[in-house]
Amino acid sequence: MNKPNYNLIIGITLASMLILIIGVGFFWTPYAPTAMSMDKLLPPSATHFLGTDNFGRDIFSRILKGLGTTLVIAGSTVSIGLGAGIIIGGLTGYFGGIVDEILMRINDTITAFPSMLLALTIISLTGPGKYNVTLALGILFTPSFTRIVRAEFARCRTLDYVQAARLMGASPFRIMYVHILPNTAPVLISSAAIGFNNAVLAEASLSFLGIGVLPPEPSLGRMLSESQTFFFSAPWYALSVGAVIVLLILSFSLISEGIGNNG
Repeated sequence: MNKPNYNLIIGITLASMLILIIGVGFFWTPYAPTAMSMDKLLPPSATHFLGTDNFGRDIFSRILKGLGTTLVIAGSTVSIGLGAGIIIGGLTGYFGGIVDEILMRINDTITAFPSMLLALTIISLTGPGKYNVTLALGILFTPSFTRIVRAEFARCRTLDYVQAARLMGASPFRIMYVHILPNTAPVLISSAAIGFNNAVLAEASLSFLGIGVLPPEPSLGRMLSESQTFFFSAPWYALSVGAVIVLLILSFSLISEGIGNNG
């Protein structure tokens, strides 16, 4: 009898709870996330569940919106990186030869730059904002996904079921994306979960530096940056935002590890 995969169970449970909270935040928050008041840096209470920030804004409402913003940016980043990685990595891993040489040299060129420096360069050219951050991080994450997909396609292209598909006259692209791609799903899902965590940290870091999501739109990274000034006078501000980031990262780390254990 197989032992329960506790990492996967706990990870999915945590992620589901956070996604449910995010779903609620898209349609309802106790207060308007950008509404300021004179009630500045109030501690947690029945009126303000997690207290208020230095502008009198309800922290819980801003976390609900900021968590949704972070999830959308991280999810979009992974989608861009994984989508491009499947196309480029699939072509290089299956065909090899000159296609592999050209595309992987481009991939290596992008990888050669420090990741945060490359993100800062792209954002400096396009300007801050969530859409530009998503594009920059998507480009940044493409090389890692490309290498993973390339390795999996190169491994699978010599297997019996691929050879059988060739003998039956299947086209290369049908073999790549109908036969090989589904068999790489466990590795790709695990990699996507890790990539999601990295995207959350990258978005939070860029927003922390003030070049990510623009105010007054809530962002967990910007909220964490703003809260550090008031850590000793209003510790609930930094601790609540930090706890949400930790839980989000922990949930997808456990999912990735759980999928790896199943594999």
